[in-house]
Formats: sequence, structure tokens, C-alpha cells
Amino acid sequence: MSYAMEKLREEKVFKDPVHRYIHVRDRVIWDLVGTKEFQRLRRIKQLGTTFLTFHGAEHSRFSHSLGVYEIVRRIVDDVFKGRQEWDESDRLLSLCAALLHDLGHGPFSHAFEKVFQFDHEYFTQAIIMGDTEVNQVLRLVSADFPKKVAEVIAKTSEKKLVISLISSQIDADRMDYLLRDAYFTGVSYGHFDMERILRVMRPKEDQVVFKKSGMHAVEDYIMSRYQMYWQVYFHPVSRSGEVILQKILHRAKELHEQFYHFKHEPKHFVTLFEGKPKLKDYLELDESVVLYYFHVWQEEDDPILKDLCYRFLNRHLFKYIEFDPATEYKKYMKLVTLFTEAGINPEYYLVLDSSSDLPYDFYRPGEEEERLPIQLSMSNGEIRELSRESEIVEAISGKRRTDHKLYFPLDLLKEESTKKNEKRQIRALLGING
Repeated sequence: MSYAMEKLREEKVFKDPVHRYIHVRDRVIWDLVGTKEFQRLRRIKQLGTTFLTFHGAEHSRFSHSLGVYEIVRRIVDDVFKGRQEWDESDRLLSLCAALLHDLGHGPFSHAFEKVFQFDHEYFTQAIIMGDTEVNQVLRLVSADFPKKVAEVIAKTSEKKLVISLISSQIDADRMDYLLRDAYFTGVSYGHFDMERILRVMRPKEDQVVFKKSGMHAVEDYIMSRYQMYWQVYFHPVSRSGEVILQKILHRAKELHEQFYHFKHEPKHFVTLFEGKPKLKDYLELDESVVLYYFHVWQEEDDPILKDLCYRFLNRHLFKYIEFDPATEYKKYMKLVTLFTEAGINPEYYLVLDSSSDLPYDFYRPGEEEERLPIQLSMSNGEIRELSRESEIVEAISGKRRTDHKLYFPLDLLKEESTKKNEKRQIRALLGING
């Protein structure tokens, strides 16, 4: 029997709070889970700084990746199996792509990506194609199998139906993270009837479609996603933690460029600071390493790095106000001037942060493929785009919502042993009494 077809002598299961059990029978999947690159995901939180707001949000990208795999396994083994439009030879490709889709995430991934200007998907490709244990396992299937998996995750594969299982407006990735994140944050917004959605999924040429009879379950999913983004993912307190995290990394990078002598040299960050991250260095970074540096940097002589690390580790976060940069630009520039005069560096202590989401979109030619619309299969065989049948979805289709917050350290502004007048002017501009 070929390695690709090999089954374990006995099925392995992972107990899971979302899916109850995650089932593994394929030797390839079991071997991939055991690689050091996949095990690294245990040390990367799924929700970054959200644990500062929702204390239960300590779950990892490891558990999420297993969850996405399990949803895709159920689809290809239970829902699609035996259907004319599904190519059974794509089963293992689908399972591997689902399991490995988040492999390249770094610690506190989105903050890292903003500061160091890289895309985790680039590192996902690099891990799959590079000198790694994951690559060694995939090559046992066939010499070109790592490339096939990488192309599905990059959305460049000719297997469009497989891509839609893990990257579309309703896919296994989103279904798992909504349910998982709702469970661990303790909110009720992210719950929807996944069982019903799976029952009405059908393979159709280049993408998954949904039977019209299941439209209300799809509507519920879209509204759950909308609520989770605004009540959890874009929560202003979590964003305050992410702002401070970004500023710590930005400050450490700036100090490195200025040849500052660190008491605790950030050797794990050097290639990132210099814009030439090597895969080996990247894989050695996880959140335990980053938090170690934040801990020891509290002892540095640089007052900004020292203060920001203390704030992050001890949850002394920045406060915020609603702020519209389009109409309040002059106020922002005045605040920058006053912060400077007050001896508070505005580059690190006055931060405008924006969050934006498009809950659902219909087809827009030339735009990113993940915005392909959700299609319904009507009882007469016709295919109809979701927003043409659903008044609820039509109401939010194509409508981007954006939220702006201005973050600042209120404690420093209320400390009046120095620059009392400037700090009072700042508080007045920010609408802070006292």
C-alpha cells in the first residue's frame, strides 16, 4: 500500500470542546501533526491579545488547525463522498491543506505582520516547500505533493473546489474559528448551526454551493460572523493591547537600528529587525520567546521600551476615545504638538487605530477570489447568488464598516508633577474631565 493510502492500525482521536472528537485515520495526517513545525502552533495563540479582554481566549492555532481539518474531513468523507462532482483523488490534498493552512503564523501574528511587514502566508508556503519536517512528510506522498498543498493554500491551484473548502466566504476555516472563538471567549454571538450547513453543502464545479433549503442557516452564520468581528475581534480593549505590542516591537527595532546596547540582546529578532528573516529564525519565534523578551526588557535603560513592556505584561493599557481622522485631523496634529511639549513621545503614546470589516460581498470582477459570492442551489437546479434570495444578507452586502479609536496613556496625562499646563490642554482636547 502506498504511503498516501496508508491508514493507522487504530483510529486516533483528539478530544475537542467544539467538535467533541477530531478523528485521524490517515498516516499522512498523523505524521504531519507530529512534526515540530505543526507542534509549534501550540505556542501561538489563536486570538493574539484578545486574552487581555476575554480571559478564556487562551486557545492556540494548533487546536484551530485541527478543527479546520476535522470539518473538511467530515465534508469529504461524509457529505461529498460518492457525488459525481467530487473527485475522490482530491481527498488527501484537501485534508493536508486544511491542517496546514495556518502553519506560517507568527507570535501575536497580526501585530508582527504590521511591524515587520510580512505575510504569514509567505511563511506557510516557505515551511511547506522548505527544508522542514512537514516537507519531508509531504514528499513521501509524491515529489510534487508539497507544491500542490502550497498552491491550494495560496489559492493559485487549479483545484478551485478544494480551495473553496478552506478559503471562501463560508469555509471550514471561518466556521471553526467562529465556533471556537465564541466558546473560549464565552460570548454567544458566534454560534450557528454548522450541522445544518454541512448537510446542505454540495460540490459544484469550481466551488461549494448550498441547497436553498439551508439558506437560513447560512444567514445565521453570516450574522454570527458580523457580531463576532465587532464584539470580539475588534474589541477596543484588545486593540489597546495590540497597539502596545506593536509599539514594543517598533521601539526594539528602532533601538537596534540606533546600535543601542541592550542588556538582554534580542538575538531572536535580529534578522526580522534587518528585514531579512530566515525560515530557521522565524520558526524559533513563538509567544513564549516573545514574552520572555518583554519580561527582561522591563530592566532596560530605555524608558519607552521599559514602560511599554511593563504595561503589556501587567495590563496597564492605553485608554481610548472615538476619533474620526477625516474630520479631526487638525485636533490630532495639535495633540502631537502638545504631547511633544509635555515630554511624551507621540510616536509611541498617541496612536490612531482603525478596524474595518466587510461582512459579505457579492461578486466584483477583478477583486480577490475569496470574495466569490455564496451560491444557492435552487430546487429547479438553478444557481442563485445568496443576496438575491436573502433580504437579511442583501441589507449588509457590500457595506464596509470602519471604526477609529485614538489611544493614549491616561495615567501619564494625569501625572502633573511636570508640564501641568500642557497635560491639561491635552486632556481638554481629548474630552477628559479632571
